Amino acid sequence: MVLAQLGGSISRALQQMSNATIIDEKVLNNCLNEITRALLQSDVRFELVRDMQTNIKRLVNLDDLAAGHNKRKIIQEAVLKELCKILDPGKPSFTPKKGKTSVVMFVGLQGSGKTTTCTKYAYYHQRNGWKPALVCADTFRAGAFDQLKQNATKAKIPFYGSYTESDPVKIAVEGVERFKKENCDLIIVDTSGRHKQEASLFEEMRQVSEATKPDLVIFVMDSSIGQAAFGQAQAFKQSVAVGAVIITKMDGHAKGGGALSAVAATKSPVIFIGTGEHMDEFEVFDVQPFVSRLLGMGDLSGFVDKIQKAVPMDQQPELLQKLSEGHFTLRIMYEQFQNIMKMGPIGQVLSMLPGFSQELMPKGREKESQAKVKRFMTMMDSMTNEELDSTNPKIMTESRIMRIARGSGRMPHEVLEMMEEYKRLAKIWSKMKGLKIPKKGDMSALSRNMNAQHLSKVLPPEMMNQIGGMGGLQNLMKQMGSAKDMMGGMFGGK
Repeated sequence: MVLAQLGGSISRALQQMSNATIIDEKVLNNCLNEITRALLQSDVRFELVRDMQTNIKRLVNLDDLAAGHNKRKIIQEAVLKELCKILDPGKPSFTPKKGKTSVVMFVGLQGSGKTTTCTKYAYYHQRNGWKPALVCADTFRAGAFDQLKQNATKAKIPFYGSYTESDPVKIAVEGVERFKKENCDLIIVDTSGRHKQEASLFEEMRQVSEATKPDLVIFVMDSSIGQAAFGQAQAFKQSVAVGAVIITKMDGHAKGGGALSAVAATKSPVIFIGTGEHMDEFEVFDVQPFVSRLLGMGDLSGFVDKIQKAVPMDQQPELLQKLSEGHFTLRIMYEQFQNIMKMGPIGQVLSMLPGFSQELMPKGREKESQAKVKRFMTMMDSMTNEELDSTNPKIMTESRIMRIARGSGRMPHEVLEMMEEYKRLAKIWSKMKGLKIPKKGDMSALSRNMNAQHLSKVLPPEMMNQIGGMGGLQNLMKQMGSAKDMMGGMFGGK
């Protein structure tokens, strides 16, 4: 993610402070100077950084702290609090409600990813039980309707637009009226953008807004524009009643901090961030978990939530039973790959674990890992039931490997690579053998068996290092309340 570098720099500053024998004024100043440098390099406005440094010094008064206080933790909490304050201007002016028709108008400069973001926003709500629809009122950019039509068709979302009508106001009104009659509860209007702020752009936006009377106007901003975002957001807000912001292209530019801080300074809350090109690379922006992940402190509730969404409730007891028996087949590996794909980009998921910095996932490696999983699944689609359900790797003879390679359009050495991955995972899985899983989802017996010692044998060495070894793992389990809470929350136990 774009802010991984910033998060890594701040985490290192806090870590260097933790390595100091005594936390005094000099150590605190060095830490704050490193954090200030990181924020300024990420294009966060100087005034915000200056105020943040002053507030942290006020919160962390070393002279007033008694000898027994954990000064490192107090400083870390103060940094977290102040970063959250920078990014949290409050709630959006309007929040759509499921089942009640709402009109949402999208505005922004051309090239900010507005049309794609409209579809992502619609797709997100569709997956959560809404009935969205898209209206293309962008008659300025050639191909705008074609793009929206293609995106909407792919996501199976109804859309409206015109190749012949040049009046964006007329198209917007007709589209909104049509979808209101069809009882859509989220009507999204995509408006024209320009290469720069122009009077004609703002006048057109104002006319579309007056005609459609949107409940919410969302300003779409490209994260790469840095401090220029401040003036942009203000100009748009003066022309139409911007109630919320979505920041795009958060996956590939070092200046994202500027966009976040500038938008926060205009008091327009960020509600979503776009983290990639694909439809599901779109995250709800929640300040505390976001900053927590940025600092390498994780987002445990988000991690558990992703697992619960990925593994259907009716499969959870069965999954645990297989885990306790130690039987690991290619079919189980396939099912777990499916669950991983549902959880979203690997780097984003791992960043929810305390101690994992997104800097540790080298650029390009995440997409490479995702592609490898898809490749393995394609090869397993060419396997027989006998091959998928066997626990004996020796079943994969040379003739079978050649058949699977031909059937999946891959090379034999790629099938062998997949089998090596299967053996590695089977070895990890076998260490879970012996856990007693009670019937009907009662997790208490599992909780008694699942301790830090057991988990340390299961987790890969590199993840143990990222967490901070056995001590870090024990702290992680404490943060989650207890092993019972952790496993109960992850797998639906009471």
